[in-house]
Amino acid sequence: MPEATLLLQFLVTGAGTGCVYGLVAIGFCVIYNASGIVNFAQGSFVMLGGVVTYSLWHALHLPLAVAALGAIIVSVALGVLTDLLVVRPLWHRRATMFVMILATLAVQIVVERLTLIVVGDAPMSLPPILSRGPIHLGPIVLDTQVAFIFAVSLLLVAGLRLFFTRTATGRAMRACSIDRDAAALLGIPVSRLVAVGFALSAAIGAIAGILVTPTQYTAYNLGVPFAISGFIAAILGGFGNPFGAFLGGLMLGITQSLATVAFGAGTRNVFSLAVLLIFLLLRPQGLLGTAKT
Repeated sequence: MPEATLLLQFLVTGAGTGCVYGLVAIGFCVIYNASGIVNFAQGSFVMLGGVVTYSLWHALHLPLAVAALGAIIVSVALGVLTDLLVVRPLWHRRATMFVMILATLAVQIVVERLTLIVVGDAPMSLPPILSRGPIHLGPIVLDTQVAFIFAVSLLLVAGLRLFFTRTATGRAMRACSIDRDAAALLGIPVSRLVAVGFALSAAIGAIAGILVTPTQYTAYNLGVPFAISGFIAAILGGFGNPFGAFLGGLMLGITQSLATVAFGAGTRNVFSLAVLLIFLLLRPQGLLGTAKT
């Protein structure tokens, strides 16, 4: 295979992984916009999306679509419980943001340990969602699962854009992100919207986990790597901007893919952090963020 074709192939593969990172980053942004909280338990939703789907499909022999729906429901329940049992009590006590971040990290660790106890540490993988052969785009071969990830990711991004701009709930969540106290004075149910934000973020994370599991294995301890990658993507795109977060995920996925082909798989995280440092130094507001004065 010519070098140019090989490079394009790696770019396509990296963009597919970047879509997943982008969805995780959007989950960060949704909660941040609703509450101003950085939820480091976001990776647990991604992990549960793959693990619960596999468990329901493999152990209970449920159809893959039903198992995926069950995983989304479990993740949404966890997101709402995280808000009700962890975030909201701390919020009412006026805990600092640092304390809330530590609390979400604790949720991540607890969910990870419980998952290890329930399902064990064996790697799990799902069958391809689409069974047809690869798609040939000239010299580029596009795996149908990667194409499916592209399609679902773009549909989710478009749907979220409509939700935040065309619905009353979405506009109210945007108002909370601008000034939570002012939104409360205007009669907006801030606490309820934070719960909606956690539920929506959990659903997006679970979908990301379901999409990526047929292309790689999942396990109880993969939540943290996805959370870190999603957090980096959110910063690259402009923290709080869902569309920018998705672009940041694409950039991160492509960067990791290029680093792998040029310098080996062991350098992908080094280059990810290098890109993050460059953005923090030169454009801390991210791709689509607005500089604060």
